[in-house]
Amino acid sequence: MRSRARAWALPALVMLGLLSGWEALVRLAQIPAYTLPAPSVVAATLIANFGSLAGSWWVTIKITVGALALACAGGVLIAAVFALSPTTERALFPVAVVLQVTPIVAVAPLILIYVESTTAALLLCAWIVAFFPILSNTVIGLRAADANLRDLFRLYRATPWQRLRLLRLPAALPYFVAGLKISGGLSLIGAVTAEMVAGAAGRETGLASRILEASFRTETPKMFAALALLVATGVGIFWIFNALSRWLLGPWHASESSRPL
Repeated sequence: MRSRARAWALPALVMLGLLSGWEALVRLAQIPAYTLPAPSVVAATLIANFGSLAGSWWVTIKITVGALALACAGGVLIAAVFALSPTTERALFPVAVVLQVTPIVAVAPLILIYVESTTAALLLCAWIVAFFPILSNTVIGLRAADANLRDLFRLYRATPWQRLRLLRLPAALPYFVAGLKISGGLSLIGAVTAEMVAGAAGRETGLASRILEASFRTETPKMFAALALLVATGVGIFWIFNALSRWLLGPWHASESSRPL
């Protein structure tokens, strides 16, 4: 318990020090709130406007979670197909690479034009950003099964499905979890980027649109309040998947069993 408390105390003290320094800088330099609001002003603004921001926050969360779920399902399924059929992998993997390297900022306006439903368009934008890390990591994990175990499965004449289910998928689990941690943050980034594009046209009510509206009105504290909710969402996603990684990998995998945190 003491070790865990010390592990949490250090980052908490660092964050408290940063916020205290920010507060002191704004007060001592007398920086106006429309230029750089103090943390206390941001907190007060968040409390005062939470009712109006909560609905937009929920929209962003729904898009983020939906895109991540689709990326997980599609990434794992396609990775399994690639593992079972190298020919299919050689044919389709370049398409996944193209999706990864295409800037979502450039693609989002086109998607919003071609897809009638705004929610579906935002989900598609966020999915494009979150999909490739899960696919790539899972494919690498499926290939990372021990060579001796692969030979043993061949010796016992295991079917391709048995090798996939009993050997390759367990070996790919640490890689999948690592990809999940990356895609969790990327899905939020994709959702916010898509909301920015849609919000500029007045078609979306997510947190990114609230930030744009506040910037047009020079309501800097409200911008920071909405940004604080986005940061809290990203941190929450990270810690959820961090806990999931501990639960799935902690009892048997060295990447989790030896971690100090």
